Amino acid sequence: ADRERPLTDREPPILILASASPRRRELLQLICAEFQVVPSGLAEVLEPGPYPEAVATLALRKARAVAAGLRKGIVLGADTIVVIDGECLGKPADPDEARAMLRKLRGREHIVITGVGVVEAPGGRRASAAVTSQVLMANYSDAAVEAYVRSGAPLDKAGGYAIQDLDGELVAGVVGSYTNVIGLPLGETRRLLEEFGVRLS
Repeated sequence: ADRERPLTDREPPILILASASPRRRELLQLICAEFQVVPSGLAEVLEPGPYPEAVATLALRKARAVAAGLRKGIVLGADTIVVIDGECLGKPADPDEARAMLRKLRGREHIVITGVGVVEAPGGRRASAAVTSQVLMANYSDAAVEAYVRSGAPLDKAGGYAIQDLDGELVAGVVGSYTNVIGLPLGETRRLLEEFGVRLS
């Protein structure tokens, strides 16, 4: 049947990931064999309001920015934030801010919220969701903070850490989606993409 015809090189792929994050790319590969990466380049600015809605809206804005330049395709956008004491921690601006974030989080619980947005080009049909996980950080030492900050790893990560870094020794426990804490909740992402007819593995 015609719908089974494989895509040619000249046709856009069925799925486009609107993110430069290598972690999101690796996660998406677990459920989708073929997709293209086109970062949105949008500034990561949250709109006022409850964090889950704000982060889902930002994910959708990223997807829409990429979809606007496409003739055809399904675009997936995502954004992740860390929230502690009602304060949103984005990516640290410099090593000092990374150090402060890691010390604030140490030995305490916080939440990680990832917004996922899907947009169809050219029609503009869209859907979004937000997933929340609870994370308990380990009681790591000041020396561990210094070594981690010196490595440069915290600077491109919300809250200044990645759950998989240092062999997982930064985190004592997670309630909810583990992949959400990495940056792409695979259960919710799968559900959204299936609604748009994306072929998943």
